[in-house]
Amino acid sequence: MANSIQLLTPQHWQEYELIDCGDFEKLERFGDRVLIRPEPQAVWAKGLPEAEWIRRHDTRFKGRSATSGDWIKKNPKLPDRWHIGYHNADVSIKLRLGLTSFKHVGVFPEQAVNWDYISETVKSLSAGRPKVLNLFAYTGGASLAACAAGADTTHVDSIKQVVTWANENQELSGLSDIRWVVEDALKFVKRELKRGNQYQGIILDPPAYGHGPKGEKWKLEDHIAEMMRDVVQLLDPNEHFLILNTYSLGFSAVIVENLINGAFPNVQNLETGELYLQATAGSKLPLGVFGKFRKLGKRF
Repeated sequence: MANSIQLLTPQHWQEYELIDCGDFEKLERFGDRVLIRPEPQAVWAKGLPEAEWIRRHDTRFKGRSATSGDWIKKNPKLPDRWHIGYHNADVSIKLRLGLTSFKHVGVFPEQAVNWDYISETVKSLSAGRPKVLNLFAYTGGASLAACAAGADTTHVDSIKQVVTWANENQELSGLSDIRWVVEDALKFVKRELKRGNQYQGIILDPPAYGHGPKGEKWKLEDHIAEMMRDVVQLLDPNEHFLILNTYSLGFSAVIVENLINGAFPNVQNLETGELYLQATAGSKLPLGVFGKFRKLGKRF
């Protein structure tokens, strides 16, 4: 049985702050930069006056289409790239951020909740160097957290440029030996099943829509049940953890609970809930639902 649905927000960010959100935008600080980005979930009114947003921000994203846009900088000489760090009780990592044409900057700050769970769990596993698989791994925050905590980490994403970015983050963080795989996640999982490989930890952060390197189509609603049925077979039965995180509008924590229970009926310690960011101005910004569970082996 799952616990009651949880609402979780990061506790250890020092170099990120959600200052305010509303009117379909968010005002955020990443290190020493303050950005304004679109936010479709922020359907309420802003907490701060527009004049305060204008005064405080360094750059603002303006969309040209549904998938791309431009950054309008107050200071045209402001570099497009910069670095921030993240630290908790177990690990310390660094991330290279960048102003991309599709509004993202290279990190989803709410995922720090999962980074904490990953690093704590990896250090609690009895295996000397547990194997962790990160699917749909983007720029690698979760991969870095696992590796920094001592895991033998495999990072899978279908976009080569994003994997290169993740490798930069590994170097910035002073880490090494993450295995980089540019491949469709579902195809990789099926191949690992045929190889008979197992992992003590699996992380899934699938997009609502996506494409593999050979044009494979991913649609969350169409493929997530198959992915879950396959991926749980890769878990070490003696000790393991799994995190499933989804962003798709309309997906609830109950759906995630049903997916996990359907794929893994004997699941232990299942937790489900919603991730959010707490704005300094007062609002809570919901940013996805999660399911996670772990089974710890005995230490000798």
